[in-house]
Amino acid sequence: MFWPGASVKYCANQKPARLKAKSLKQTELKLLCELLKGSRRSDRELAKRLGVSQPTVMRVRSKLEKEGLIKEYTIIPDFQRLGFQLMSVTFLKFKKPLSDEGLESVRTTSRKLTENYPAATILALSGMGIDSDRVIVTFHKDYSEYADFVRNSRTQRAQTIIDETRSFLVNLNDRTNFLPLTFSLLADYLQKSNEKSNVKK
Repeated sequence: MFWPGASVKYCANQKPARLKAKSLKQTELKLLCELLKGSRRSDRELAKRLGVSQPTVMRVRSKLEKEGLIKEYTIIPDFQRLGFQLMSVTFLKFKKPLSDEGLESVRTTSRKLTENYPAATILALSGMGIDSDRVIVTFHKDYSEYADFVRNSRTQRAQTIIDETRSFLVNLNDRTNFLPLTFSLLADYLQKSNEKSNVKK
């Protein structure tokens, strides 16, 4: 069940978010979007695509890296061909709000779990909605491996903090899956948002 009241309250207490992309220069935003669509291309290819010089691409890329807008260069693999059949989106509900000390304890426990029971985790974030406090996204080779992941995460320490664990499982072999993981749409969104902003000016 969706928890709209909490989400609305949360948003209402936040300062209006300013999209960082709007403060980027045109060349910076265009380069960022091109890298989101495919970071394997050379500076020469990117320069030709953007209509600028190769040294400009190198300078702008270096600036984006130093400012933290580019955190790392990676790939999106074919998860199925790597042997993964399931993607799990797991929601955790804490028994009570965590203090700074409790949060640090959770982080320590998570690190130990990762060391003792490695899992293909790609995301673990705090938030609110659907009566949950944290979401974890993991990949699993089969249901048995997923069950081990859930069981291993239910340590004695975790049980004193976590009230409920729920998961949404995605069958990666399901032919009805119509949009696999991609950052191309994010790039398109950033470009279109910037275009609308320029029109308003």
